[in-house]
Amino acid sequence: MNRELAKRVVEALLFAAEEPLDAPTIQAHLSGGLHAGELLDELTRDYAGGGVRLERHGNRYAFRTAPDLADHLQREQVQSRRLSRAALETLAIIAYHQPVTRAEIEEMRGVSVSKGTLDLLLETGWVQPKGRRESPGRPVTWVTTVAFLDHLDLASLDDLPRIDELVQVGLLGPALSAVPDADPEEASAGQPADAEE
Repeated sequence: MNRELAKRVVEALLFAAEEPLDAPTIQAHLSGGLHAGELLDELTRDYAGGGVRLERHGNRYAFRTAPDLADHLQREQVQSRRLSRAALETLAIIAYHQPVTRAEIEEMRGVSVSKGTLDLLLETGWVQPKGRRESPGRPVTWVTTVAFLDHLDLASLDDLPRIDELVQVGLLGPALSAVPDADPEEASAGQPADAEE
């Protein structure tokens, strides 16, 4: 491992770490006689004066925003929330069959969809209403959003695994495999609204 690669590895480790890392932890990822301490000192100099700095607290290192920028930054806290099985099933149906109405979701699931389930998916920013179906009652149709694609690291809905692939790896039972894939024309019509603008 050359010095430049090792420095990039240290930088990536620190960037991806949830907690500050100590030099021995970082050293375990290096080879070729390179020393974590020297690379950390070099990165500290590289980041000095920037919007992000490499700081040492005790014997641990972490990237932190520059203190003089505090007035320009707003603190956001991500709150983890586990989706219920009903919410996951509803999200999957919307993703694979969009645009889809609540009645269509209920028909595919075989049970009614509670208002709370769709509210939760709306709060996560993964689904949104997308117009109304031209049928009696003009029901609202639901589609996934760009945030959904971003969370799953997908470029487009075409990158979703096919239903038969999910059955093969055991993520879907045979009963759900009988549900047909979304019509290609409907799938393209169900692209997230943000992507169409």
